[in-house]
Amino acid sequence: MRPITQPLQITVKILFVIHLLSVNFVHAEAKQIINIAYFTQEQKVPPPLSNLDAFIPNKGVLGSELAIDDNNTTGQFTGQKFVLKKFIVPLDGNVADAFNKEVGNQFSYVVVNLPANSLNKVADLSAAKQKLLLDAATVDDALRNEQCRNNVLHILPNRAMRADALAQYMMKKRWNKWFLVIGATEEDRLFAEAIKRAAKRFGMKLVEEKTWEHTYDARRTAQSDVAVFTQVDDYDVLVVADEQGQFGEYLEYRTWNARPVIGTQGLVATSWHRTHEQWGAVQIQNRFKEQAGRWMEEQDYAAYLAVRAVGEAATRTKSNDVNKLKDYMLSDAFALQGYKGNPLSFRSWDGQLRQPVLLSAPRSMVAVAPIEGFLHPQTELDTLGYDQPESTCKWSK
Repeated sequence: MRPITQPLQITVKILFVIHLLSVNFVHAEAKQIINIAYFTQEQKVPPPLSNLDAFIPNKGVLGSELAIDDNNTTGQFTGQKFVLKKFIVPLDGNVADAFNKEVGNQFSYVVVNLPANSLNKVADLSAAKQKLLLDAATVDDALRNEQCRNNVLHILPNRAMRADALAQYMMKKRWNKWFLVIGATEEDRLFAEAIKRAAKRFGMKLVEEKTWEHTYDARRTAQSDVAVFTQVDDYDVLVVADEQGQFGEYLEYRTWNARPVIGTQGLVATSWHRTHEQWGAVQIQNRFKEQAGRWMEEQDYAAYLAVRAVGEAATRTKSNDVNKLKDYMLSDAFALQGYKGNPLSFRSWDGQLRQPVLLSAPRSMVAVAPIEGFLHPQTELDTLGYDQPESTCKWSK
């Protein structure tokens, strides 16, 4: 047999390389595409309440970007490609019109970072009916109950879950007598309702309830007003409902009696906090900070989980069909790692993501709820918030 000449060897090698490139190109083209939209609206810059915390205009979007990278890392091995497109409605823009025009039929999965009233307006659009909306911003109990929509899944813990987390820790400490102080806004009233529900649920006693009606220049009036304002019957903890932070920060160390502060200030219940370091949290904290140049906020974490939930469901089902993914996400088989010890999953009766809730002081992690000893027939995570028998949501999966 005559040996293969050098020119022929080169030709064979070239043909082999071309073959490999063509195979890789075909495989690349054959990847299953999962398109995810991130939909939000510009926020009006609120009046500064403190020089310590600068306004962050892009909460959420950076978390979704980090998650899409993680999805595509897995997608390299599963033959799937995840594509994220961001839509930011101007401050004076129409959210419904923008959703119809921009999101349209291209995206089956939409991470929504909007307030409650805008979220339901979007969810009720005909263009949204066949989509899966992942709410990365609201904490309203009503959206998980009488105002629930069957095309919306909620990522952040609602107010009831947060209040229950605080109540469980208070039971552990045997701090059972509460003094509740409520701000003047509608959000403060809703948080106060969640606190009252938790107090009744866990056997706490509301010694006193007052509405803060003093000037909001609390730095000037705190020393005189707070001491007089807090002269009530004996109590174990002062529970504050001040979601905008207009006065709550100035209650600590100024009360008539020496008592801890919990609620929206002091010891707070949250889905994410910069002091959280367990269960691999340091890793994602550092990754996010390197990318964003700041700490991860709650809405960043929620948007991260929303995109990762779609990625996890797509990987497990090997599908990009929205109905298949939604069914899987609402099933008992779905489990999402959230850097909080227990796997996270969605409640099939209201679309709420069940998850541990962090109890944090400004510079330290105090506890993680559910607190040990609180039991449930299915999962201890359902001791937080509205369990299935309590739910007034009327949609099914």
